[in-house]
Amino acid sequence: MDLELAHGAGAPRKRGESWGAVLLLAYQSLGVVYGDVATSPLYVFKSAFAGDDITHTAGNEEIYGVLSFVFWTLTLISLLKYVLIVLRANDGGEGGTFALYSLICRHVRAGLLPGGGTSDDLMSDDKDAAARRGAVSRARTVLERYRVLQRLLLLFALLGTCMLIGDGVLTPALSVFSAVSGLELSMERAQHKYVGLPVTCAILICLFALQHYGTHRVGFIFAPIVCIWLLCISTIGLYNIIYWNHHVYRALSPYYMYQFLKKTQKGGWMSLGGILLCVTGSEAMYADLGHFSQRSIQIAFISVVYPALVLAYMGQAAYISQHHSFENSYHIGFYVSVPEKLRWPVLVIAILASVVGSQAIITGTFSIIKQCSALSCFPGVKIVHTSSTVHGQIYIPEINWILMILCLAVTIGFNNTKHLANAQGLAVITVMLVTTCLMSLVIVLVWNKSIFIALGFLIFFGSIEVMYFSASLVKFHEGAWVPITLSFIFMVVMYVWHYGTIKKYEFDVQNKVSVNWLLNLGPSLGIVRVRGIGLIHTELMSGIPAIFSHFVTNLPAFHQVLVFLCVKSVPVPHVEPEERFLVGRIGPKEYRLYRVIVRYGYRDVQQDDLEFEKDLINSIAEFIRSGGSDQNGFVEGSEKLSSISSGAIPLWEEDGDGEVDGPASPNKEINQQTVVPQRKQARFVLPKSAQVDAEVRSELQDLMDAREAGMSFILGHSHMKAKSGSSFVKRIVINFFYEFLRRNSRGPSYAANIPHASTLEVGMVYQV
Repeated sequence: MDLELAHGAGAPRKRGESWGAVLLLAYQSLGVVYGDVATSPLYVFKSAFAGDDITHTAGNEEIYGVLSFVFWTLTLISLLKYVLIVLRANDGGEGGTFALYSLICRHVRAGLLPGGGTSDDLMSDDKDAAARRGAVSRARTVLERYRVLQRLLLLFALLGTCMLIGDGVLTPALSVFSAVSGLELSMERAQHKYVGLPVTCAILICLFALQHYGTHRVGFIFAPIVCIWLLCISTIGLYNIIYWNHHVYRALSPYYMYQFLKKTQKGGWMSLGGILLCVTGSEAMYADLGHFSQRSIQIAFISVVYPALVLAYMGQAAYISQHHSFENSYHIGFYVSVPEKLRWPVLVIAILASVVGSQAIITGTFSIIKQCSALSCFPGVKIVHTSSTVHGQIYIPEINWILMILCLAVTIGFNNTKHLANAQGLAVITVMLVTTCLMSLVIVLVWNKSIFIALGFLIFFGSIEVMYFSASLVKFHEGAWVPITLSFIFMVVMYVWHYGTIKKYEFDVQNKVSVNWLLNLGPSLGIVRVRGIGLIHTELMSGIPAIFSHFVTNLPAFHQVLVFLCVKSVPVPHVEPEERFLVGRIGPKEYRLYRVIVRYGYRDVQQDDLEFEKDLINSIAEFIRSGGSDQNGFVEGSEKLSSISSGAIPLWEEDGDGEVDGPASPNKEINQQTVVPQRKQARFVLPKSAQVDAEVRSELQDLMDAREAGMSFILGHSHMKAKSGSSFVKRIVINFFYEFLRRNSRGPSYAANIPHASTLEVGMVYQV
């Protein structure tokens, strides 16, 4: 069944191919994608020279070496790895660590998530190519065979995701604090000590407090701010190169990296933890791929962002190379290279740019949490869609306030950019390492390239990132412990929730009631059938859920039309509307039993209850009219499920004394003859050419009657408990951790939209 859930749902979305549309997207991406990486010149040199690792000497070997490292790191990691290679590995147009994981799971049966499998359609083109490559085929087989490798793959993906969430805590703190630190050059040190931290905290509080308005309300000013900022730093950089040291371009030679490490040795290696911050925000280019297109992000980076950053870093190095009388190495940084007359305007622009960069990573964190929650790797949270046109712009209140509290805590606790930079550096490089490893698997398993190409990618970029990772890990006691602690906490929460969800699903599967048991009860099911539609929500895609038998055993009455509804999040970004509903019949027609599976991608917006109800009834009506036969259908057990477009038979509804909601139609109608005042009337409008026999007309009539009588929603309210004989760890995880998370998290998103007056919860205890 897992194979078919992703059927037809993984094709990339079409985007505007005209150059005008691409250039417009490229301009917009400047404000959303590049705010983080564009503000890195504020703190890279400052972080590299912080502490006693390296000092700025008259020979300039240190500053030239740092510039050379910055240039080549930016070129190899940001430009070559991300812009030219990784951006090509999109999951239906989406990017990010979890998107890479879901891409691998869809091409290899390595998914541990309920309902998350692969797509035969997506794999069909790959199997022949894989068969021609023995090593690729063996790698695929090994990953599919050993469940321990699948668990390690999931843990690895969760590690990258948790570190990215940690980056969402640290980036706003470091960016805003670094921007505000420009005040120290414009006022007395004693004054700055009491001004810098309160100003930073006030900006951060305002930033998080405004999140509920959504980025679309102020999005139109984001791109101009980043454009002005990039123009500002590149112009100042060019001025410093020409005025102070026009030979600084020589430092771009890799020879200066060798000279730097030769002279500074261990201190130079430890300073790499600050240098790597020049590529912070590179992961955001990939994570925000779903908002834009691959070509637009590439054009913006190559033509605007990359040249501006290179000029900015060269300009800082040119100025610093001609000045050696700094009060202390902590003053080596961006603001000292800004002409004194321009410092206040530049300070204002820098603060605005840092807010834009922080906004991007906060929104990205919301998107990551939504993806994880949709794929059963994070407890349910309230998701508010702040834009009716851009699906990716969301707001999660609980996560927003948690991020704000953590962000303020690390800002107040550290109160300097050195420790914040050490913390962010480890988070950034860990995510990049995870991306490199997952990308090497994509090269082999998805792109079907030679295993030697994947190894070359892994060794080349992995060796660079391991070097930076080791330098960051050494700073554990100087701030690097923060992302490790945060990621550990988030990882425990994610894995416990995932483990409990798997156990709950396995219990449902093991305790489901066979369809034959239900059919043996006869058309009345051995109970009283009352008017209306009963929607039984279940995680099962076949069989009868235990809550139904539990309910009818204690209360032998149910609705005339029964629908077993399964809402699934599949490991693809988007499911097309015509592929969303899978409808099948349970038993003979006179039983009026249906199974509907509704599929959503992890980026899809779930409909409100009224639209969802209409689409659900429409899909069942079309299934009835078509006789349940569909060439795109597939068989699960003895049930044949068909992919149904919800708009095939329009459903017209009106109040008892009201007008029909819609224009008159010349098509044939099946309408209720008796009009009851103040009661909702329903009718289906069939195409003129439709040939409807008496049996189909009768079944549609019953569906209309049931719709008019109303819909009831039957939800399972389960309590998890480890069964006797379970290990101590399992009892702690299930009885305490998972149950605590379940009680304090939101239910499924579709349950939040169900009218409370029509909801019935059936309680059960799950012994797992």
